[in-house]
Amino acid sequence: MSNPEIARSIVAAGIRTNYHDVGAGHPLLLIHGSGPGVSAWANWRLVMPELARQARVIAPDMVGFGFTDRLDLTQPGQRYDMDTWVRQAVGLLDALGIEKTDLVGNSFGGALALALTIRHPQRVRRLVLMGSVGVSFPITAGLDAVWGYEASFENMRRIMDVFAWDRRLVNDELARMRYEASIQPGFQESFSAMFPAPRQRWVDAMTSSEQDIRALPHHTLVVHGREDQVIPLTTSQTLAAWIPRSQLHVFGQCGHWTQIEHTARFVRLVGDFLAEAGDAEPAPLQS
Repeated sequence: MSNPEIARSIVAAGIRTNYHDVGAGHPLLLIHGSGPGVSAWANWRLVMPELARQARVIAPDMVGFGFTDRLDLTQPGQRYDMDTWVRQAVGLLDALGIEKTDLVGNSFGGALALALTIRHPQRVRRLVLMGSVGVSFPITAGLDAVWGYEASFENMRRIMDVFAWDRRLVNDELARMRYEASIQPGFQESFSAMFPAPRQRWVDAMTSSEQDIRALPHHTLVVHGREDQVIPLTTSQTLAAWIPRSQLHVFGQCGHWTQIEHTARFVRLVGDFLAEAGDAEPAPLQS
């Protein structure tokens, strides 16, 4: 039986990248989070077919995650950091011949999406940040547990409880699927190399400066789950306060998995926001 997590393959900034490419229309790049066993498909499987009704949806496995190649950390200059991930994401757009894309980032992927938009503003039309990292906050017990994951079914089951508010979404079948994903060859090794303790430094390493965030001209939708135990709601409130052309939507009775716990609402919200966009975006901010 074929693995739905494995889709197309392309070299992006020298990294052989596994990515999904579905639908037609204006490009929409989806960047996943950083949980153990994560992949683009695991993060976006419910929303990809729906968003593909109006857009060309592209969802890559970022380097070190999923079925994209791993780095050789014994080689000089090889490291898992924001520079590497932004370079890969832009390299993917280049390899696919995409000049400008809408961009959705989830959690870790939100920090990456924010950094990409700041560094390459002309490559992004509209931005969506969901449960996003990108501003400094004291690391939560939930995030510390996620990044400190040691591979076992029991540990994965406990982490699933941290992610979702709705207990019906958290079952042994889901935990088993994510656990099996986390122990595929090379997966846990690269994951544990990314976020060794003390882990507050990795939160801080993913931040963008307040000055750069406030200067963003892009229309931005900021989305968060009110009961998120992984990334505090205050991060999205700060992002919405700093980004001039932003709007904030908070889902009640929702943890860190907005796109899974409120799939239909998330798709409508994002779809309507992107449908408003004009070809001239982003326009300069008024001084």
